[in-house]
Amino acid sequence: MRPRRSFTPEFKAEVVALLRRGDRDVAEICRDMDLVESAVRRWLARADIDEGRRGGTTSSEREEVAALRKRVSVLEEEREILKKAARFFATEAR
Repeated sequence: MRPRRSFTPEFKAEVVALLRRGDRDVAEICRDMDLVESAVRRWLARADIDEGRRGGTTSSEREEVAALRKRVSVLEEEREILKKAARFFATEAR
């Protein structure tokens, strides 16, 4: 099994640009660059979504949702702390 590799956004954009030029097909480009075809097709689909050529959630929207989920988690944690503090001071005041 091949080890998992990571690629920069710039590299992915270059591969997508090569595909869009239309000189060669996906399989040929993948073979020449030692890439997995399914990954390259995902890069192409993500680029299409980000550029509005295709429907779906853009990368920036996905990042925003992730940030908002993290913020909600922090706020829920803070709320629980405040509830415990309120209970503590309510019982101490009696």
